[in-house]
Amino acid sequence: MRSLALVLSTGLLAACSAGDLAVNSTSQILLAAQPSLQQEADYDLARQAIPGALKTVEGFWITGYGNSDAHARLEKILTEGFCQYATGFVEDDWEEAKFKKDLPAIEYHNARATHVFTRCLNYALRTLGPRWQKELFGTTDEATKLIKDTGSGQRFAMLFAGNALGSLINHNLNRPEMLSYVSTVQMIMEHIVELDKKNGPPANKVHAALPYVALGMIASTKPKSMGGDPDAAKAYFQKALDITEGKFLLARAFMAYRVGLQTNDQKFFHEELVKVLDTPPSVWPEQRLANEIAHRRARRYLSHEKELFQ
Repeated sequence: MRSLALVLSTGLLAACSAGDLAVNSTSQILLAAQPSLQQEADYDLARQAIPGALKTVEGFWITGYGNSDAHARLEKILTEGFCQYATGFVEDDWEEAKFKKDLPAIEYHNARATHVFTRCLNYALRTLGPRWQKELFGTTDEATKLIKDTGSGQRFAMLFAGNALGSLINHNLNRPEMLSYVSTVQMIMEHIVELDKKNGPPANKVHAALPYVALGMIASTKPKSMGGDPDAAKAYFQKALDITEGKFLLARAFMAYRVGLQTNDQKFFHEELVKVLDTPPSVWPEQRLANEIAHRRARRYLSHEKELFQ
């Protein structure tokens, strides 16, 4: 019996060890391979590939194998991946349904966006830890202290937690309790900006630009007559463009659409969107997919220009 137990336990240890080794090495490969999707030029190919890729990564994550570094790498891929998939593809369907005034489709894609952004938020909060999971949704004073206490070592997870929460607000405007978190998202992004000024921005220029894009989105939510700040919004979007040397075309597309409508400035709207389309997506090979999405959005906005400014 003892020899049998020894054989069984040795076999289990070997299996666990093999599983740990597989996840540890695979997590490194998956993280290194992540840019391949960001460089994709075919929108539809990426749209079909990303969900399967995310579920594969999630499958490795859920096994429980691997060390803490492996799990951190997998959580990083899942956090960014779910947020980017929701922004680039699920919201694209939602936006198209809104222009078509297809109410059932709007409701369906709105709910789907909520689900995917929630997954992004949950992974970000797992990385940030128990305090964030509780105090982010506490009182304003608790959230303010929490954010101020968080250092640059948690910048990545903090960025996508704010990104996901802001997007969840946008997809749940009929829930008054969600609107109370707008100031929380703004505090997160402003804190990241301050950390970058103090410690220097990350090497990833998109990650460096995203807080400014988020702040631009917040400042352009309302018309000026209702408390919106188009000048600030334009400045934030322009800062994102400056950081990326004008190559992050989504920042220009968002600026054109949101600030153009906010100020009822059709000339600005049109000229900035034409600039997007006049810039080839290949201007930034490392972010080709984001630029393809920007072109897609710009074409859609321009095709509805007359009705938007009638």
